[in-house]
Amino acid sequence: MPPHPLLDRRHFLGHASTGLSAIALVSLFADQKLLADTTPLRPTIDPNAPLAPRKPHFEPKAKRILTIFCSGAVSHLDSFDYKPELVNRDGQPLPGKEKLVTFQGENGNLTKPLWAFKPRGQSGKMVSDLFPKLAELADEMCFIHSMTAKSNTHGPAENQMSTGFTLDGFPSAGAWVSYALGSECRDLPAFVAIPDPRGVPQVGPNNWGSAFLPAVFQGTPFTADKPIPNLNRPKGISEKEDAATRKFLKLLNEEHLKSRPGESDLAARIASHELAAKMQIRASEAADLSKESKAIHTEYGTTDKDATKAGFARNCLLARRLLERDVRFVQLFNGSYAMGEGVGNWDGHKTLKSQYAIHANVFDQPCAALLTDLKRTGLLKDTLVVWVTEFGRMPTFQKGASGRDHNPKGFTVWLAGAGVKRAYSHGATDEFGHVAVEKVATIYDLHATMLHLLGLNHERLSFYHNGIERRLTDVHGHVIKDVLA
Repeated sequence: MPPHPLLDRRHFLGHASTGLSAIALVSLFADQKLLADTTPLRPTIDPNAPLAPRKPHFEPKAKRILTIFCSGAVSHLDSFDYKPELVNRDGQPLPGKEKLVTFQGENGNLTKPLWAFKPRGQSGKMVSDLFPKLAELADEMCFIHSMTAKSNTHGPAENQMSTGFTLDGFPSAGAWVSYALGSECRDLPAFVAIPDPRGVPQVGPNNWGSAFLPAVFQGTPFTADKPIPNLNRPKGISEKEDAATRKFLKLLNEEHLKSRPGESDLAARIASHELAAKMQIRASEAADLSKESKAIHTEYGTTDKDATKAGFARNCLLARRLLERDVRFVQLFNGSYAMGEGVGNWDGHKTLKSQYAIHANVFDQPCAALLTDLKRTGLLKDTLVVWVTEFGRMPTFQKGASGRDHNPKGFTVWLAGAGVKRAYSHGATDEFGHVAVEKVATIYDLHATMLHLLGLNHERLSFYHNGIERRLTDVHGHVIKDVLA
C-alpha cells in the first residue's frame, strides 16, 4: 500500500497552505459582508407582556397560519397524487421490489387508486373523488408532491411534522411563531390547537408544546364542544363583584411587582393571569357558534346526523372565528389514536377502502367549507393554510391485506392563501408514487417556507438552549421558492 499523502511532508505542507488560504478568504468575505448573515435573531420579550406583537425580520406575506393535520398518514395515491402507470400496472409486482418489506412486513402487488381521479377547476388538476368538495377548490391549492419524512413510524413522524425533530422535547412550529411574533390579539391565546372530536393525535401535546421555549408560547388546546375549562363565574358571584375582584387583584399584583423589580418570572406569571381573566370574556365569545347564521352551519355541516362529522365541522368553524380574531397560529386536527389503528384516523393498513370512506365523510365538507369561508371573508389574503399528514402510503397493498403500508419516501402536502401560487404543483414522485424524484422537499423546507411567509428568517430565528442555538429547522432547510407567488 502506498503511504497516505498527508504523511508525506511536501503534501502535508501543500494541503496546510491551501487550507490557511481558504480560511483567509472566508475571513475577507465576512469582513466585506459578502457572506450570508447567520447571527441569531432572538426577539426581545417584555416579561410584562410576553405575547405583545413583535416585528418580523422582513415584510411578511401572511399574518397568521392555519395548519390542518390529518393524523394517521393519508394516502397521497388515493387523494391528490395521480399516477396513470399505477392504474395501468394494477395487480403487478412493483418493478425491482418484488420482495419489498416495509413497516408492517412484506408487500403485495401494485394497487390502483381506490377512488377515480378527475380533472378539476380551470386548471384541470387531477384530484380523486375521495374528497369531492375539496377537489372543487383545487384551483386555490399549491401542491407539493415531493414531500419526504425521516421516520416511517407515526409518533416520530408526527413529532417531525409539528416540531421539526423526530425526538420528543422540541418546540412546536406554533410555539416558535408565537415566540418570534407574539400576537395581535390581546385577549386570546397566540396559539390554539383544536384536537379532533374523537381525541388527540398519537404524540398528543408534543404537537403544540413549547418544550424549552418559555411556557407562555405553548398552544392552548380546546375544541368547539370542549372549550377552555373554568372560564365561567361561579353562580354565587355577580359580574360586578367579579370585575371588582379582578381590579383589586391587579392592584395587589402591581404593588407586589414594584417591590421586586427585575423578577421576570413574576412579571410573566402576572401577565398570564391577566390574560386568563381577559379570556373569561373573549374565549367564551369566540367559541359561541350560535352567533353564526343558519346558512353557515349548513355549509359546514355542524348539525349533521354523523356526530363525529358535526363535531369536526364545529371545530372548523371555531378555527375561522379564531383566525378572524387574529389568533396567530391555529392547529386543526383530524384523526385520533384513542380508537385504535385506522378506526379513528387515516392509518389504512387492513381495510383502507371502508375506513377512508368514513374519514373522508367526516373531513371533506367541513374542511372545504372552511377554505371557502376564508376566501369569502377575505381572510385567505393574509392567512397561510397548510394541509399536512405525517407521511404517505405505499403504491402496493400489504401482503394478505386490503390496505397500504407506511411510506415516508414521497407524499403530498398542500398550501393555500397568503403568498403561495394558486393551482400549482411542485415536485413529483416516480411513476408509481413510491419515491420523490423531482424537486425533492423535506419537512425542514416546509417549515422554512412557512416562517418565510410570516417574514421570518428560519436560519436566524433561534433560542439558546443547553449550549446550542436551536432552530425549528435545526441545521437544515431551504425556502421552497418555486411555490411563492
